[in-house]
Amino acid sequence: MSAVTATLPRIWPSPGGKPLPPAGTAEVFRAFARDLAAGRRPWDAGTAHFIAAQFDELAAEWDTSRATGRDDPLRDALDRGGPFPDGTCLELGSGTGLFTPLLNSAFEQVISVDLSERMLHQAVHRSPLRVRADASALPVADGQVAVITAIDMLLFPAETARVLTPYGVLLWINQLGQDGPLYLPAEDVAAALPGEWRAVEAQAGWGSWAVLRRQG
Repeated sequence: MSAVTATLPRIWPSPGGKPLPPAGTAEVFRAFARDLAAGRRPWDAGTAHFIAAQFDELAAEWDTSRATGRDDPLRDALDRGGPFPDGTCLELGSGTGLFTPLLNSAFEQVISVDLSERMLHQAVHRSPLRVRADASALPVADGQVAVITAIDMLLFPAETARVLTPYGVLLWINQLGQDGPLYLPAEDVAAALPGEWRAVEAQAGWGSWAVLRRQG
């Protein structure tokens, strides 16, 4: 049975001024994220087109009006969530590439993947390797990815498990923790992934992180 095996103590404090999204809107998105991960809601071409169009519209202003400007959860995860396997890191939902330079400092190769073409265009100076793709059907052969990084991202469990190597790792980041619109706790992520997975998790800054490893 998949389970969270360790919760680490907080090291990075939570600063004031946390940018809380509208409660009603956030809960609608959280419910969608939960249902999608659990297989209770389908993901189809119409939904993908709608999401891509929404983020295309936001791309030009994302860094100045939508981004939190903080990378505490990712830094803490990279510091305390390892060791990480060697190989390619897929950055799913990479957006404008705000976190790509930090990932490039930790992994030998980072490929930024996003559904929004305009988001990827905004990332041109941060993400050397960019691919427009749907995370539910990645253009990657089975078992070829060492690390998947998903920062405020929807979870596609079967596809995640398919592309990761047998000892691959999922780095799951929620920048605003349980207040985020796509928040999924580590135990829900582990339960949704096919097979046996274990996780270590912690809170950091405004957010939370979990590193999940396939067992067996």
